[in-house]
Amino acid sequence: MTRLGAYLAEAFSAIWRNRTRSILTMLGMIIGTSSIIAVLGISRAASGGITGTLNSFGDQGITISVDPNQDDPRAAAIQYRDVRTIEADVGSLLAHVEPNYQRNMKMRANGVTTTSIAFSDSDYHNDTLVLREGRRFTGGDVAAGAHVCNVTEQLAKKLFRDQPAAGRSVQAGGTRCRIVGVYAELKGGLFNSAGGNEILFLPYTTFHQIAPGPIDGVLLYLAPGVTVDRAADAIDTVLRRLHGARAQYVTSDNQAQLQSFNTILGIIAIGLTAIGGVALIVAGIGIMNIMLVSVTERTREIGLRKSIGARRGDIALQFLLEAILLSFMGGGIGTLLGFLATVAAYSSVEALVGPAPIPYLLIMSVSVGFSTLVGCVFGTYPAIRAARMDPIEALRS
Repeated sequence: MTRLGAYLAEAFSAIWRNRTRSILTMLGMIIGTSSIIAVLGISRAASGGITGTLNSFGDQGITISVDPNQDDPRAAAIQYRDVRTIEADVGSLLAHVEPNYQRNMKMRANGVTTTSIAFSDSDYHNDTLVLREGRRFTGGDVAAGAHVCNVTEQLAKKLFRDQPAAGRSVQAGGTRCRIVGVYAELKGGLFNSAGGNEILFLPYTTFHQIAPGPIDGVLLYLAPGVTVDRAADAIDTVLRRLHGARAQYVTSDNQAQLQSFNTILGIIAIGLTAIGGVALIVAGIGIMNIMLVSVTERTREIGLRKSIGARRGDIALQFLLEAILLSFMGGGIGTLLGFLATVAAYSSVEALVGPAPIPYLLIMSVSVGFSTLVGCVFGTYPAIRAARMDPIEALRS
């Protein structure tokens, strides 16, 4: 440890003697590390925020709907009664099945009229969304087709401003319903703007009373061990038997779409990080170049060290530690700048996608790992070249 400390002190002294040259050499390392840390930190935080927000919706199940590109979509329209037939024929493959509705609906309450989106819902779906007021639907609400509804905080504010909405009535699609629950606002402007934020939820039995025609699709949850393809094929068979062999339907696995979205985010983060990695390679080449210059300048010093008993390993270690120290100093400054950029962008990311935890451990691991790797890889050749010098020829120079 004493020898290693002496080598580190000597390496730092050599860097300090040529501090202007060393600072210019470290610039590439600073730029590369800071860009990687900033991109990695922001992208990981955003990915975590998006995933956390989407996971708060729980298992969205699988939706089977009419393929709009077929010759006669109206002939293939799924009817409310078809859900009972599906449950009777393939119920063993399913944990739950219900009609699915999604419509734009005219709503009126408290003297305010608006057109917003309405979704069907039931007491089966579990999520971690927070209720600001009231309660969720119960099995009794669904079984009785009760004229009750849940609304988002944004719709409640639009209809009732700052007044409590739970217990008030709203006219939806010509039917008066009582608001029994208000969902708290999602943290993340991306979801509020992309998915619409003024939403009303009705029990699917109540929705059927308001819109008695064909349903928009079938929402189902699989029994344990059942694959999506197996359940979809079985339900397609039932629907074609009911509506003709030429009827076509599409299956949307909402959970798989979430996983695909997360995969795409990961690929984007890797791609952006790789672009920053190019800067690190350039920085490593700069370190190698400056270390080769240092070896040439200190040829007589190397000869003197070898003449008094220094081994090849000692010479190689000295120059390798100098390269690693250069890399660590540049990487440390770059990490600090990248971390500051991540923290500065955090509020914007949180406002866009919701709570986004910054991966501090990942940032530190990447910083230390890349700094060590660059120093070792690009400092090895100059160190070996210095170690292989002939001491007599080195002294003559």
